[in-house]
Amino acid sequence: MRAPRVAYFPDSFHEVNGVAHTSRNFVGYAERHRLPFLCVRAGGRAQASEQADSLRTLELGRSWASVGMEKDLSFDPLFWRHISRIERELKSFQPDIIHITGPSELGIFGAYFAWELGIPLAASWHTNVHEYAARRMASMTQRLPERYAAASERGIESGALWVAAQFYRLAQVLFAPNGELCAMLEQSTGRPCHLMQRGVDTELFSPTRRMRGRGEKKLVLGYVGRLSVEKNVALLEQIEGELAARGVGGVEFLIVGHGGEEASLRASLKHAVFAGVLRGEALAAAYADMDLLVFPSHTDTFGNVVLEALASGVPAIVTPDGGPKYIVRHGETGFVATDDGFATAIATLAEDRLLLERMGELARSYAVGCSWDAVFDRVYGAYETVPGTTGWRPNDEGGA
Repeated sequence: MRAPRVAYFPDSFHEVNGVAHTSRNFVGYAERHRLPFLCVRAGGRAQASEQADSLRTLELGRSWASVGMEKDLSFDPLFWRHISRIERELKSFQPDIIHITGPSELGIFGAYFAWELGIPLAASWHTNVHEYAARRMASMTQRLPERYAAASERGIESGALWVAAQFYRLAQVLFAPNGELCAMLEQSTGRPCHLMQRGVDTELFSPTRRMRGRGEKKLVLGYVGRLSVEKNVALLEQIEGELAARGVGGVEFLIVGHGGEEASLRASLKHAVFAGVLRGEALAAAYADMDLLVFPSHTDTFGNVVLEALASGVPAIVTPDGGPKYIVRHGETGFVATDDGFATAIATLAEDRLLLERMGELARSYAVGCSWDAVFDRVYGAYETVPGTTGWRPNDEGGA
């Protein structure tokens, strides 16, 4: 049986975030396996449609009217001007299924054309938009009395989740990076949900890239990701203060990423190196030179950076909320801790370097068992469950 022809509309592709990272690997998977795959995405400027073997790409530029959501994320209300190009590309490619990643301009067009052309729709949940909305509104509600502020934030979160669920109900099948989110989506949309976890390149992210000696007294605490409110990066200042109060010395933060909270962190952290956005081997080297990843986010659906750290032989400390808690094995490859428990966990490992080293070895062993091919093999298996997509036509050439 031939593989389905997939038209993929990712929210982001070139940016530095989990959706973009997953999307680039999804395209790489299709290319490696010579699967018929069309990626319709936004870029810096519009480009002609490209085709390489079975892989096709349509990159569309955003306009001057784009609204910035983050430093490298935006929404273009004039994206509709590309509607004719998208329609021509889809009719030429003739997809069996359209896959979107969220309610962006790309996701909206993907959902529209699935309806217009009578093509089954798949949607993957990558971002807890309801929690992000509540965190972003916190700056406005914090002036209210505590009881009213909390109620307002719960109302904003509940309303945003309801709106998102109505959008995801347009799809026949859903994907999410962990079982908790799948259960939430199935309950709120009535649609079946399958796991679409994340993989890691264990050749790129490896302890062999470490340049620092293991015997150094300095303890490097790493953070990788957007420097934004919803990532709870303000906790890093609290951690530094608590460690100093405990007498834990020689601690230095290595901050990789950018975002709206960068200026605040630069002003508040006394011992920190800000590396900016890193990619490829430079990012892999930064991970390997960390002793411990500190990831205080409560809103991440998976946590690519956590898995990359583990692959680099670096244990991680994460919160009990969101997806990272499913990656870290408490007490073995790191710790799952509340905000108030981060400093205690770090102090424990600062005092017991043998435990820290052992955790790093277990972290690497766990990550080696994760692969992108296994992730997307399961996605293609789930496509076959979508009504209207059974009985792919035979194709003697395999993928194309």
